[in-house]
Amino acid sequence: MASRRPVYATGKRKEAVAKLWLIPGGTGKEDINGRGMLDYFGRESLIILIKQPLVAAELEGKFDIKANLLGGGKSGQAGALRLAIARALVKHNPELKPLMRQNGFLTRDAREVERKKYGQPKARKRFQFSKR
Repeated sequence: MASRRPVYATGKRKEAVAKLWLIPGGTGKEDINGRGMLDYFGRESLIILIKQPLVAAELEGKFDIKANLLGGGKSGQAGALRLAIARALVKHNPELKPLMRQNGFLTRDAREVERKKYGQPKARKRFQFSKR
C-alpha cells in the first residue's frame, strides 16, 4: 500500500524539466517555483491539463505539490509537470499504473523542435522561388 513519505519524480517535455515532490496527506497546496499554480501558469487550460492524473485517480486535494520547473515555455512546463505527477502517483501507489498507462499519462511526449537548416528561413520553410 501507499507510504506517508514525500515522493520525488521528474518529467520532461520539449525543453522543459519538472522536478516534483508529491507530499501525501496534504490539503492540496500547490507550490510551483515558489508561486501558486494559477499565478505561475496564468491559464486555466494548463492547470486542467496538469491535474488530469490526479482527477483520473480521484486523488485531487489529497496531496501537496511542490515543484521546480526549468527551461522551455509554459506549455512545455505544464506537460512536464503532468508527467512528473503521474510518475509520482505510480511510485506512491503501484496499483495506479494501469490507469495512468491507459490514459496516456506515463508516455513521455518525444516531439522536439526540428532544427533550422541553412539556406532556409526555418526548418522546412523555403525562401520564395523566383524564375526570373
